[in-house]
Amino acid sequence: MAKVEVKFGEWIEKGFNLYKENFGVLVLATLLWALLSLATAGLLLGPLTAGMLLIVLRLVDKDETKPEAGDLFKGFSFFAPTLLFMLVWGAISIVATKLILIVITCAAPIAIPVLSLCLGTLLMFALFLIVDRNMAFWPASMESIQLVKENFLPLLGLHVVASAIGGLGGVLCGVGSVFTIPITFCILAVAYREITAADTPAEEDAAPAPEAAEPAGDA
Repeated sequence: MAKVEVKFGEWIEKGFNLYKENFGVLVLATLLWALLSLATAGLLLGPLTAGMLLIVLRLVDKDETKPEAGDLFKGFSFFAPTLLFMLVWGAISIVATKLILIVITCAAPIAIPVLSLCLGTLLMFALFLIVDRNMAFWPASMESIQLVKENFLPLLGLHVVASAIGGLGGVLCGVGSVFTIPITFCILAVAYREITAADTPAEEDAAPAPEAAEPAGDA
């Protein structure tokens, strides 16, 4: 894909505005997301996150039917691909972490967080692609990497900022996270829509033009 300008200020502002305009439904949905994820030891984190993304994308798209917190459970339509996404990439991350600890033990305190940030950035749109385009987890992961790689450094910065904002609530014994995590979802949803929208014209231009009609023969 073509290199896209990452508009930090604009996308963060749009994310905050989306959050403020839909504060009630986002906080309630996030509360359900957090409680059910904890209650199931993370087993339902994938489909519940899918439900959150469905809600946020509908808000970004200004859907005529405003989503409700209960729409969180629509994410279970994507149970298998989201569960596989969490399991496979979780396992890859664990293996990579263990290799770092074995090979470069002295640099592990720096290398492991860097690995986590880089992997998180490359996969930041994978779950969006699963719920938005109904993709399987692996093609969605590869497509996310393609979307990110040409704009990796600026998107890494956006990912760090969005994640930091979402994590601010953790300072209040974790309770405040219910109010800050949806901001992260909103910022990333805005970024996803902007980037995929910017990529669409290029795909359309690449499509072959329809063949011209054959001129009518002389009578």
